[in-house]
Amino acid sequence: MSKFVVSARKYRPIRFDEVVGQQHVSQTLKNALQNDHLAHAFLFCGPRGVGKTTCARILAKVLNCTNRTADFEPCDECNSCKAFNENASFNITELDAASNNSVEHIRTLVEQVRFQPQQGEYKVFIIDEVHMLSQAAFNAFLKTLEEPPSYAIFILATTEKHKIIPTILSRCQIFDFKRIQVQDTVKHLQGICAEEGIEADKDALHIIAQKADGALRDALSIFDRIVSFSGKKITYDDVITNLNVLDYDYFFKVTDAMMVEDLSSLFLIFDKIQKNGFEADLFINGLAEHFRNVLVCKDEATLQLLEVSDNLKERYKSQAKIAPTSFLLSALNIANECDVNYKMARNKRLHVEMALVKMAYINRATTLSQNTVVEKKTVDAPVARAKQNTSAPVITAQKAVEPIQPKATTPPPAPTIEIPVTPPSENKASIPVSPPTGKLGISLSSKYNIASVPKKEDLQSQVNEEIAQTIDSVSQLNPENLEATWKAYSEQITSPSVKSVFKHSEVIIVDEDSILIKVGSAMGKGMVQQEYELMDFIRTSLKHPKLVLKVEIDATKAPVINKPKPTKLSTPAEKYNKVIEMNPKVEELRKRFDLKLDKDN
Repeated sequence: MSKFVVSARKYRPIRFDEVVGQQHVSQTLKNALQNDHLAHAFLFCGPRGVGKTTCARILAKVLNCTNRTADFEPCDECNSCKAFNENASFNITELDAASNNSVEHIRTLVEQVRFQPQQGEYKVFIIDEVHMLSQAAFNAFLKTLEEPPSYAIFILATTEKHKIIPTILSRCQIFDFKRIQVQDTVKHLQGICAEEGIEADKDALHIIAQKADGALRDALSIFDRIVSFSGKKITYDDVITNLNVLDYDYFFKVTDAMMVEDLSSLFLIFDKIQKNGFEADLFINGLAEHFRNVLVCKDEATLQLLEVSDNLKERYKSQAKIAPTSFLLSALNIANECDVNYKMARNKRLHVEMALVKMAYINRATTLSQNTVVEKKTVDAPVARAKQNTSAPVITAQKAVEPIQPKATTPPPAPTIEIPVTPPSENKASIPVSPPTGKLGISLSSKYNIASVPKKEDLQSQVNEEIAQTIDSVSQLNPENLEATWKAYSEQITSPSVKSVFKHSEVIIVDEDSILIKVGSAMGKGMVQQEYELMDFIRTSLKHPKLVLKVEIDATKAPVINKPKPTKLSTPAEKYNKVIEMNPKVEELRKRFDLKLDKDN
């Protein structure tokens, strides 16, 4: 049985040109070698599995290579390169700072810096996970890192740059490694499949690359797992089954069901997803990402943001032609709200199902809203045209219905009248024209149609009430009536505290249109102001519809509470008598045990 080597080690790059997705770092290092502008300390920082340690080892290998290529790559034929490939090079020292993070380990490293290389020009020290060094170890390393010997080069690698102290950062040349793009990962996996003789669907490799989240080492580990599961043929179904990934097809079916308001299909698809072991929040997040991808496909310029295979791109483009932009934006908003409130929901399944129902009826709600806007614009169009026409502006409105009309079985259609409006002068500011009103105060705006006109009986009753109010509108505001009205309202109050405030308040007539209420405190003022029915009661009782109420604070109106002063008990006998008064059984207890009081001092 042959010894298996994982793909992350077997296909680890040994040249700068083989590094995936970090061309900006590789080209910068090669230019520095070409121009002989190589720094003495480097800091490689970035996410896991993107090639930091790999680039550090390639740089260390190139520095001591005695037969570099024309593009400054290692030759892999000289003694230095062969020693490096066999892990037998004395010029390259690798230190794992995660397990060697004390001052003693750094001091040992500094002692090794003092010795010159036996062969080659440089001694390279690679410190991985350098952010794990202790504060004392960093301080012990500072002087050596700032002024090392000419033959010493330090390469530090870390995934957490923010944990490194600024004095270390200032002594290093920093290279930021970026996450590897999905397309670059897929291309690298296709090359490995060709080397290994594996047949793989491109969609399956895309799923692996997306699951790796920008880390090539993770992608290779997932690839090895899928190969162990599927053998020499990797299919899309095998990948989503092994990785427990929601199939894209679910989201396409859900969106199609929403377009036709098919709630039954929505609930059945969601039920199937949950039976397959997927959590509801994972589904709602995937659905939101699906809507985002469909929205991206609305414009050809943003298609490059879609990190999926060509087959899926065509499906997204086809669905983007069917799904309106308003639907996608509203659905994204609903999905986001559902995700935010998911953890607080008691019935999580119902919470997600309600979000799906809302999404299914987005198109209907949008259509109703648009129809309402169109109807409003159509009805108000004559008024708008009248305002825009400065030569002869007119306002078209429906004629008001008179209170008394001849009997008719069917009401005739409302005729329109034109009311001329004087055009604004050039030297005067234009005054907006408001629709006229009829005798009963009914606006003649064009939004009133025949269906909204009240019945004749209602109009006649409204006329009679207005006439009665006009006849009986003589104000009865005088001190006697005001005092009687105030007392009558006070008797209706049920709250004792509010009733007390009203009882001690004073009501004064300021003028013919206003009265003043004086209360004893700010709390009393708030209580009076919160009696919302008070003003209507006074206006109705005094038949003064324009009466204004004012409230002021007057400390003299505060109710006086006479509390009896507590009697000071000075002698034990007085105290004992007070206790007996509160609890007579104490005396029985004293007699039973034959107790005596202390003598008075």
